[in-house]
Amino acid sequence: MAKRRHTSLDSSPGCTVEAAISLIDGKWKCVALWYLQDRGTIRFNALKRLMPGVTQRTLTNQLRELEADGLINRVVYAEVPPRVEYSLSDRGRTFIPILLSLSAWGEANMDLFKQPATADA
Repeated sequence: MAKRRHTSLDSSPGCTVEAAISLIDGKWKCVALWYLQDRGTIRFNALKRLMPGVTQRTLTNQLRELEADGLINRVVYAEVPPRVEYSLSDRGRTFIPILLSLSAWGEANMDLFKQPATADA
């Protein structure tokens, strides 16, 4: 079940940043949004395959939170087995420029993630 969210914003004048971050907090939310912006509509299992480091439970919870916050659409088809598809909502599409900026910033700062040289080398 998705956690209770957005009860208060206490850090004025940073409350707008806090509000924005509260919508995308979680290790896998931006990654899921990235794949959704790139592929349009995608089924749960296809999304899961694109994100091999995430557990099914975590992905499910983070997708539910994104849906509850209005960033993605979820459609369940009455089939056996059930088919579930996700896509960006109109609000989610407004996040794409920010996601592209985050990607560019991450690429420019990839050196922060390189392993430091060891004394043995």
